[in-house]
Amino acid sequence: MYTAKGQMDRNAMIRQYQPLVRRLAHHMMVKLPANVQVDDLIQVGLIGLSEALSRFEAAQGVQFETFATQRIRGAMLDELRSNDWMSRGSRKSQKDIEQALRRLEHVLGRTPLESEIATEMGLTLIDYQTLLGKVRGTQLMYLEDMAHHNEDEDDYLDRHVADQASDPMSLLRDQRMRQALVAAIKNLPEREQFIMSMYYEKDMNLKEIAMVLDVTESRICQLHSQSIARLRAKMRAH
Repeated sequence: MYTAKGQMDRNAMIRQYQPLVRRLAHHMMVKLPANVQVDDLIQVGLIGLSEALSRFEAAQGVQFETFATQRIRGAMLDELRSNDWMSRGSRKSQKDIEQALRRLEHVLGRTPLESEIATEMGLTLIDYQTLLGKVRGTQLMYLEDMAHHNEDEDDYLDRHVADQASDPMSLLRDQRMRQALVAAIKNLPEREQFIMSMYYEKDMNLKEIAMVLDVTESRICQLHSQSIARLRAKMRAH
């Protein structure tokens, strides 16, 4: 999209890629606590899009959408990190859920039911589901960090800046982790497997998944959080 003078038409480009910003924001929301507003992410994402337009050079051989996606997501993550969105209280609740899951799986020898997890934690089912909604996605940000998890380190992003692609041990560890993760996903309850597939493989957002399963969006959020907690419990054991 260029003007008559052969220059990039910024306004036209921003209009064209606004849906990309909205899609990235809605997709990121499932990883964030309920106090984060999607409109705030979209506004920050539009700033990232504007910066991408300013810095993009076609001669580098990278498609603009790929370049813009990185800039938009980076802008959103920088904003979230600067506002300390992942509270210590959420992390503690997340760990409490994981510990309850591990204890129950050890005792029962199977995947525990939602009601059983609630009972183990001394909560009513409604209170447990409310807790799942509050900690939504905080687990996901640390999922790939299992192999070298440190309870005292809070910033996932800062710990993953270095490029590990040239480290053979990292590559081997990553392959083993992926295999273990695939196996853990296959052991999830069927409905939770379905949700994970729609979200991560088919790139559907929470609202779309909720429509397919005919439940509320908040319920999908709860089940997603519970799925990730189950996976984290499995991966810690691994």
